[in-house]
Amino acid sequence: MSASRRRARSTLRTLGTLAAWVALLGAFGGCASPGNIGPQAQPLSQAQAGIDAAAAPTPPLDAHWWQRLGDPALDALVERALAEQPTLKVAAARLARAQAALGTAQAAEGPQLGAAVDVTRQQFSANSIYPPPLGGSIYTLASAQLDASLELDLFGRQRAAIDAAAGTVRAAEADVAAARLVLASSVVRTWAQLARLHEQRDIAERTLAQRSEMLALIEQRVRAGLDSAVELHQGQGLPPDTRQQIAQLDEQAMLARHALAALTAQAPAALDALVPSLRPSAASALALPATLPAELLGRRADVNAARWRVEAASGDVRAARALFYPNVNLVAFAGVASLGLDRLVRAGSEQYGVGPALSLPLFDSGRLRANLRARSADLDAAVETYNAAVLDAVRDVADQLGTLAAIARQQRQQSEADTAAQAAYRVAMQRYRAGLGNLLVVLNTESAVLAQRRAAVDLRWRRLDTEVALVKALGGGYVADAGSPSSRAAAAPAPSPR
Repeated sequence: MSASRRRARSTLRTLGTLAAWVALLGAFGGCASPGNIGPQAQPLSQAQAGIDAAAAPTPPLDAHWWQRLGDPALDALVERALAEQPTLKVAAARLARAQAALGTAQAAEGPQLGAAVDVTRQQFSANSIYPPPLGGSIYTLASAQLDASLELDLFGRQRAAIDAAAGTVRAAEADVAAARLVLASSVVRTWAQLARLHEQRDIAERTLAQRSEMLALIEQRVRAGLDSAVELHQGQGLPPDTRQQIAQLDEQAMLARHALAALTAQAPAALDALVPSLRPSAASALALPATLPAELLGRRADVNAARWRVEAASGDVRAARALFYPNVNLVAFAGVASLGLDRLVRAGSEQYGVGPALSLPLFDSGRLRANLRARSADLDAAVETYNAAVLDAVRDVADQLGTLAAIARQQRQQSEADTAAQAAYRVAMQRYRAGLGNLLVVLNTESAVLAQRRAAVDLRWRRLDTEVALVKALGGGYVADAGSPSSRAAAAPAPSPR
């Protein structure tokens, strides 16, 4: 029998013993055992969170919901923020890092091949194990070799690591979507606040003019002996008070512009000329549902991110548990080696080998059990974080729906009060023009009208601000990528720790 055939048979016999070694090492698995270590937390069900799973589904929101407000300048601000804001780029970088980690985990599952070339000029000791003429002489050691390995994932450690990395990627994808929604809603809410301040300033300017007229009238009445110095001093304090209010509104508008410029990645003075308008129709243009949608959890990017972190932590637990079982690798090498560089490519310099590499932890002073406890604790934390995200999501929607209902009631009452104030003002004007009343009564009734105008502006702003908050609470049109596993899990029950 030739030497090559004998070597082939020997290799086959070596590979044939692999299953026996795995079985033998598996028998020792109890030496280092995970025992009863495992996660304890359980995810909330929809019923526990207060969601009626049987409720009729509602249509999803438009992903570009802010365009319904009908302001091209606002549209441009939101689009610029989504394109330029550094915080979004940070979230995108975290996603890229998670994707790279997934690639690393997937690569570890496949075969590995490496090459090495080594040339060493060495003085061999004459008093060591090397006999003459090697001992005491200088020779060149040379080798060129290919090394290959493949881990046989018999107990699922590599697959669990890949699942964990994939869950982290999907959570990072949802984080990017959540960051986009937070940014867009912040831009719209800051824009609405700036519009409110401008409208309140216009009312304050009219109030200043009205109070200046009142002061002039009081001065005339004092000169005529109809009013005392008390009324005069009271009237003199009205215009400065209104100017102080105007200055305060200007300061707040300046801060709102700066905030809006920062959100859209611009210099603080870039939006000094921006004068938005809070139109009466803007507060009802978003077409939002009036009840809590049953599919809320699938539409919230932050809840989906928490869900996928539970999946990632579950993979980490499975990987930590698999470390208690045998690790089996197939290794092989082939190359040439020689004593003397000139002999490297001569016949007989070749060397090669193939065989299994088996390892099993028998006693590690509790290191693997501590690692499994840590991964189980991470999973418990991920599950409770998911539970908190679910409770926050449901509360957020319920808060905004309740606030909208309260604002609607306040607007009805304010409308009635405004109607009464307008009627009183018209009667006062009619009496004044007919010579039956004086201008001071007219100006006083106009003060009530201006107060109702201020209240109406604030209620319109509060309604729009709350509707934007409700858009954010409902997910802002978030839909998981239809081609990814995250989209298939969006409507699934909460994940259970494994």
